[in-house]
Amino acid sequence: MFKKLPLFFLFTFQFGFPQSETTTVVEIKNIITKAGSHLSKLECDKSLVLARKALEKALLINDKELIARSYNIIGLNLDEYYDFKKAIFFFNEGLKYANKTKSDFIKYSLHNNIARTYCFRKIDFNKGIYHYKKGLYYSKLLKDDYEIMYANLNIATAYFAIEDYKNGLPYLKTVEGPIETGDELEAKISYNSLLGAYYSYKNNFVDSEKSYKKALLFCGENKPEFLEDNATEVYDDISRMYSKKGDFKKAYFYMDKFNVLKEKQYNEEHSKIERTSGMLIFLDEYKRKISQIEQEKINQTNYLEQARMIGVLFVIIFLVLLILIISLYKNYIFKKHSNRRLVIAYRKINESNNKLSRALNLKSQFISTISHELRTPLYGVVGISDLLVAEHPELIKSPYIDSLKFSANYLLSLVNDVLEISNIENKKNSLENAPFIIFDLMNSILETLGVLYKMNCNEIIFNIDENIPKHLIGDKDRLSQILINLLGNSLKFTKEGKVTLTANLVNSEDGFSLIEFEVKDTGIGIALENQTKIFDKFVQIKDFNNSHQGSGLGLSIVQKLIELFNSKIHLQSELGKGASFKFSIKFKNGSGKTLETPTILVLDEIDSKLKVLIVEDNKINQIVTKKILEKLHFKSHVTESGIEALEIVSKETFDLILMDINMPGMNGFETTIQIRQMNIETPIVALTAFSKLEIEKEAYDSGMNAIVIKPFKILEMRKIITDLINKTKNAD
Repeated sequence: MFKKLPLFFLFTFQFGFPQSETTTVVEIKNIITKAGSHLSKLECDKSLVLARKALEKALLINDKELIARSYNIIGLNLDEYYDFKKAIFFFNEGLKYANKTKSDFIKYSLHNNIARTYCFRKIDFNKGIYHYKKGLYYSKLLKDDYEIMYANLNIATAYFAIEDYKNGLPYLKTVEGPIETGDELEAKISYNSLLGAYYSYKNNFVDSEKSYKKALLFCGENKPEFLEDNATEVYDDISRMYSKKGDFKKAYFYMDKFNVLKEKQYNEEHSKIERTSGMLIFLDEYKRKISQIEQEKINQTNYLEQARMIGVLFVIIFLVLLILIISLYKNYIFKKHSNRRLVIAYRKINESNNKLSRALNLKSQFISTISHELRTPLYGVVGISDLLVAEHPELIKSPYIDSLKFSANYLLSLVNDVLEISNIENKKNSLENAPFIIFDLMNSILETLGVLYKMNCNEIIFNIDENIPKHLIGDKDRLSQILINLLGNSLKFTKEGKVTLTANLVNSEDGFSLIEFEVKDTGIGIALENQTKIFDKFVQIKDFNNSHQGSGLGLSIVQKLIELFNSKIHLQSELGKGASFKFSIKFKNGSGKTLETPTILVLDEIDSKLKVLIVEDNKINQIVTKKILEKLHFKSHVTESGIEALEIVSKETFDLILMDINMPGMNGFETTIQIRQMNIETPIVALTAFSKLEIEKEAYDSGMNAIVIKPFKILEMRKIITDLINKTKNAD
């Protein structure tokens, strides 16, 4: 029964605008006008393109009224496309902007369009009535009798649609005078049709029939499409009235007229098949009732009854097949669109992954390059400071030398931390299994932290369980890195206090020892809300009483390395009362044989015999390396490139070659390969500022025997040299 009221009056007002606006505003208004023109011709695709264009331009200049009108046009198009949810969404978006303007008409239009969609599409009549009443309010502000009349008529129509005739009747009576005296055929048809529905509800079929026929009389006065549309609805309503009355022949008569007019409109509708199926069901119902009456009168034969039943079954089967075909087609279209969206989404994800991969590679290359470039000069600083102390013993106790060493070592540890974080993020870290003596490791850690614990006047205590096996197998460098970071952190945030490292044997079975480590201090402590943050990268908990803030990487590295050992770190702390860090690591028990075998030759036996070739292009590094070898009483010869190295090894014999990696022309790997192709078996040590993880595989594949990372300790270099020479002599 619910009527499809005309739409043109809800947006035609938008098509005319004053020309005294800026060029941009006039341009947008013209676009909206064209969009409305296309919509009136049901050219929704063209209208939508223009409406979206108008919306983009209106948003750019923040013209709220033009934004609201653009949303209104979009909503009307979507309503024509039967996408009602989106239509309501865009109408509401337009209403948000309309409410910020002084235009009562755009508010009126949007409220009416929302109400029409809710009611005509039978989505939510209560919401529709609410918006129709808001529309009535704004039509009164406009003082437009035409709009006021239609607003009241809309509200009455909505109430009648849900059979709430009591609330709808006052609004219908309000428009009685303007409709009777006016010349609006659309309004006259709707008014009389609604009266017919009201009288039918009251079972007053005489007045109902008069009202419906009066509505049909107005429909016959003109033949525009919108009047034919109303005539169609009146035929439907009068057919229902006759059906209620029990006059099925007349009901069928008007239903047949309804069907004829409806079929004429099918080519202009977007849901032809769905509408057809609904009307055929009603028509079939009326035919069935008429057939029953005729059967009682003329006593049809069994053959005709069977024929009728076969016809009914045929129609039902046809409708079922039709619905199935429609459903399959819709599913096909949906899947087609879904697949297209998935392909586009996959491409975008793939592009994002490629960009991310390139960014990560560039980041890794940048970090590698920076660490190499920083380690190279640091090698000079550390090496020269060691040489100064070696050549001038009186400087051993100099605070300036200590500060120089500490600063260089601190900068080196910072470079190592950045590189370590990069390796962790790129999953390049792996644990090494090598024998070590835990007590020697502790002494080395204590020596490394000497300057730091003296700086804040702290006492540092090592409590190492004597039951821990002396010889263990595992990654001592990673363990050392964890403990140095934890101890360094405690020493920085403790002044004139105590820092304790405790190592206890938890259990030893099946050839493995589980050791619990604890680093405890009496420093400033960590607030509860910060105890999870401190393990994040680059996080610094500000303490204005402490000048040591650090890089914010140490504890993050500690956590990641402990996880590499399949363990977890546990923190207990209270602000102002110090902190305790605990973790446990399982090591394999060692036999001690490898470590107890002497690997360093007595210097007196080899001093005068060792001859070392230094292949290095950096002048400062040449000086430092040469001085270190002289300090160890080794003879050395310096060459600046791989090509020069090939020439000299072809003429002279050396006991050892120290090979830089990053050299112009021919790098260290290429030079080593060339030397091995000359059948020269001299041990070659990679002396480089690159990370060991970056070059390890390529170094050993090229024929190198060992890797030393700059800067290094003199004793470390001496041990590697003598180990290699021992191995060579034993092989001979």
